[in-house]
Amino acid sequence: MTDRAGTTGRPSEQVDACEVCIVGAGITGLNALVVASSYLTRADTIVLADRRPDVGGMWVDTYDYVRLHQPHGIFTAGNIAWQIDQKASYLATKPEVLDHLRHCLDTAKQAVDVEERFGWEYVSHEESDDGVVVTLTSPEGHLRQLRAKRLIKAFGHQVMPNAPLEITSTRLRSITPELLGVDAAVLRDDDAPVWIIGSGKTAMDTAHLVITGLPGREVNMVAGPGTFFGRRETFFPTGSRRWWAGTPINAMARKLGRRFDGTNEDEVRDWFRASYGIGPTDDARDYLSAYLSDAECAVVKTGLRSVEHEYFEDAVDRDGGAELVFRSGSTRPVPAGAWVVNCTGSLLRISRPYEPFISPGGRTLALQMRSSTIGVISSFAGYYLTHLMFTDRLAGLGLYELDVEDLAGKAKPLIFYASISLTLYNASLIFDALPNKVLLACGLDYDLWYPLPRRMLGVMAFLRTKDRDRAHHRATLDTIRDRFDVRCGPLTTV
Repeated sequence: MTDRAGTTGRPSEQVDACEVCIVGAGITGLNALVVASSYLTRADTIVLADRRPDVGGMWVDTYDYVRLHQPHGIFTAGNIAWQIDQKASYLATKPEVLDHLRHCLDTAKQAVDVEERFGWEYVSHEESDDGVVVTLTSPEGHLRQLRAKRLIKAFGHQVMPNAPLEITSTRLRSITPELLGVDAAVLRDDDAPVWIIGSGKTAMDTAHLVITGLPGREVNMVAGPGTFFGRRETFFPTGSRRWWAGTPINAMARKLGRRFDGTNEDEVRDWFRASYGIGPTDDARDYLSAYLSDAECAVVKTGLRSVEHEYFEDAVDRDGGAELVFRSGSTRPVPAGAWVVNCTGSLLRISRPYEPFISPGGRTLALQMRSSTIGVISSFAGYYLTHLMFTDRLAGLGLYELDVEDLAGKAKPLIFYASISLTLYNASLIFDALPNKVLLACGLDYDLWYPLPRRMLGVMAFLRTKDRDRAHHRATLDTIRDRFDVRCGPLTTV
């Protein structure tokens, strides 16, 4: 969802009314919806609006061969169970994820009246003492107004598919993962080399697809500083190993948070990579909370013909072939007809004006990256902040906000580590403010992968140290604020 600039015309005279308007029907918005429905009655109405044609957020228009990179059961809204008959470690496909998100919406509709407005785009809102007037654009382009008691703008990361890279060369073919199809069919008519631009999760998925689906095809990667991943077998051991092996993600986060002080990101990165990391490139420097298995890593690492630790700049024609041009000024010759696949990062590409996570009047909740409270994982914010909003605890709780978008522009390698500190600091306040039943009903909790005794040990460890650790996390966040001149601290507008 984005603000619409330059929209002409006046809203129609008809003004609809509802208890809550939620803008955004991805995993963040659905968690907000499920939570909000638990505070309302069947007679109340929630309007769920999204510019896409159906529920699912980024999953609607991302590439067809994408799969969850974590066990499917802990990707949900509220604690709604999946309906598929698969083992717990199964990584759900795009159609299966979309089916589950629709199931989450249908489940919420059993508790409250939900009016779906797909194809509708957010334009603006105006808050007053008695509610919020939200202006939307219909699929036909008409402006309509909606009067709500509360507005939740569940924008999250606003992920949009990448466009093909603009290249000068007329001899190379520039495409995106969305054009490859579920089986890379577009590449099957020839045996031209493939150059994957990027090294994150999309790049790993694409490399794995081409290497396994088109054996013998030359596959290369322009990896920038390189991306490493959390080793899936470490964080999500299977079978009986869940009782004794592996490291719960929440335990890892507590260890990392105590190590990180806002200045030592290189040291923390090296420790984290050595302890938990995996990846096909050596000495990779970037991490943004994604997971890769030993088998997947081995396929990609052995299947890549070459890896360039460069940033892609352009592709130009030269001497009957073409050259890739890198930001450093170096070049790499490639044969005519080669494929260039844009797998560069899709997060934090859309800039938005700053907006506090809760408005001064308390009626508008903004779940996005300019005022993040749970770092880069906005689905948790959809769950916990909606509970805090409906219990009137949000404004006075003293949660820290972090402008993740601004920090990404100034110090991108810090985003994950700063997100951990932010989440731990705010979680220590949230756990004090919400009842245990709310905390236990969060189906997004990664520690749900482990048996109950291990989960309880983790909870007790957090509760035992959270007050002592809180001061350290606050000092870390204050250091980041001063070091990079980013918005980071308690709200000043409430």
